[in-house]
Amino acid sequence: MKRLILIPFLFVSVLTWAQLPVILHSHNDYNRTAPFWEAYSQHCASIEADVFLSDGKLLVGHDEEDLTPERNLDAMYIQPIVQTFRSNGGRMWKDSPDRLILMIELKSPAEDELPEVVKALEKYPDVFSSENGVRIAITGNVPPKEDFLKYPSWIGYDGDIRDDYSPMQLERVVLVSNSFRMFSRKWNGKGRMIDPELAAVKAAIEKVHSWGKPIRFWDAPEGTTAYFTFWKLGVDIIGTDKPAVASQFFSDWGNKNFIIGRHNVQSGVTGTKKLDKATRSFSGFQNEKLQLSARIPTYTPTYRKDGCKGKIKNVVFLIGDGMGINQIAAGAYANRRDLSLLKIKSTGIQFYNPQDDFIGDSASGGSALATGKMSWTRHIATNHDGSEAYPSLADYFKDMGKATGIVSLGDIADATPAVFYGHTSERDSTELITRAMLSSKADLICGSGRGCIEGTREDGIDMLSGIKANGYSYTNDAVEVDKVSGKLICLDNRMGEYATEENLHFLADITRASIKKLQKDSRKGFFLMVEGAKIDYAGHSDCFPASVLEQLSFDLAIAEALRFADEDGHTLVVVTADHETGGLTILDGDLESGHVLAVYNSDDHTPTVVPVFAYGPGSREFIGTYMNIEIPAKIKKLVRK
Repeated sequence: MKRLILIPFLFVSVLTWAQLPVILHSHNDYNRTAPFWEAYSQHCASIEADVFLSDGKLLVGHDEEDLTPERNLDAMYIQPIVQTFRSNGGRMWKDSPDRLILMIELKSPAEDELPEVVKALEKYPDVFSSENGVRIAITGNVPPKEDFLKYPSWIGYDGDIRDDYSPMQLERVVLVSNSFRMFSRKWNGKGRMIDPELAAVKAAIEKVHSWGKPIRFWDAPEGTTAYFTFWKLGVDIIGTDKPAVASQFFSDWGNKNFIIGRHNVQSGVTGTKKLDKATRSFSGFQNEKLQLSARIPTYTPTYRKDGCKGKIKNVVFLIGDGMGINQIAAGAYANRRDLSLLKIKSTGIQFYNPQDDFIGDSASGGSALATGKMSWTRHIATNHDGSEAYPSLADYFKDMGKATGIVSLGDIADATPAVFYGHTSERDSTELITRAMLSSKADLICGSGRGCIEGTREDGIDMLSGIKANGYSYTNDAVEVDKVSGKLICLDNRMGEYATEENLHFLADITRASIKKLQKDSRKGFFLMVEGAKIDYAGHSDCFPASVLEQLSFDLAIAEALRFADEDGHTLVVVTADHETGGLTILDGDLESGHVLAVYNSDDHTPTVVPVFAYGPGSREFIGTYMNIEIPAKIKKLVRK
């Protein structure tokens, strides 16, 4: 993580307003549509104004021909700052202790202009000369360092790395600014700096930090790669001509970054209210818990029966809700490019557009995966008006005399598990879905129950009575489902919790126990659907660290399925997603530290294609590109052989 620098007159923290991990410097701020206010609204904690002394007045502009009486330092900067500082009770931002640096670039000789600047500012001692006030940094025609002490102690200066300062002079240096081109002539902000130039930049940063000062480069490239590179190198103040773009990049920084190892994160909860009825009570992701001290172990398959034409007895169908290729890639990068999922050789690509829209949801995408029928958004395994129930893979396998199981690391009445046992034209019809679950033919139904485990659900159904009346046993311990024979409903509140280091193996343990149970329930084989539900929640919440942990949790479950498939020799494992959530884009990272930087481009589902992975007998049938409805068709075809 970036080094924390403590400076007597400037507190720079990686956990300040909107989690900005650096100070943004609004370069040539006076050229903005709304000078000062545009930069201030984006929390640029360093703002620069070029100032000329013209006929005794301090006028703002880049060149003398730009000067007008209306564009003066007092009107454009001093008065807005004073007004804001006082209205916020003696600070620049209500929600942040950050101090503003007002950089005044002297365009006229310092001996003439600086005394006038002092006169203009000293009228407001509570704002510019108080201990917690706005920090003034004189740049441009900076007076000789020998003259630093001639001016009031609250006047600070922009330093130069080429200078040598006495201890007293250094106390007056607010920051050190130099042209980036002193150290790198070739780098344009794309790709990686060449080694000699990278070494020169690092040396400059280290030297300035050894002085206990923040560093800023001017004439430096901008853009995603440049921002991340400068942050990673430890540049404290990043100049920008695009305050809104730079601020957006660094805002909510904790939710855009994941790194292996314990580290400081922004406290609080990241969550969303944009979930559907069955999952609306999800409390969000506690940011401090979204950490992982070490990489997860992965399983390497034997490939002995992979792709062969042998008979398939069992099918394990794993669905990562909201899992696109970049969710998988992010988990892999965090785990040093290592996932059990990515060791599966037979891969394909599926489209999941529903009948009535371009973008699908878990109901339409899940219904297509469960039934092989094109579906409509919000529909649970039915036709358009709900008059025809589409049988699911669970029904198909049950009719073959095989045991069937439906497991979700989320609410059992949510869309993805529901499409394997329920039928309704509205996914929020949780009463109908719950009643369908209680009358299901499935041997195992396992998930969370919205906190109403042994009482009455919000939809008015007495769960425990309904379970017993329909021939099911009941347990609230998902890891022990293999200890119960016969039809079983397990409602375990822990399955509604998000993935943390402490419970990362939970879905894997449940998957292993579910396989054992279904093996006992039928000698003819089984069908098991396992959902990793909260990759989707992370996308809806714009919480990238949660996505990584949910993906790694899901991968541990995939490893259990692959391990069993190798031991059994007659098991087909299929892994895919119902849709992608969030339009996740990976921007940068570091393989050695397991650091990944990524952003969501949406807080909803996207129409991007998602991958399909298959392992075991017949796995090569899943290679290629196709609609989601072809996946259950391929499974049925292979099992019938």
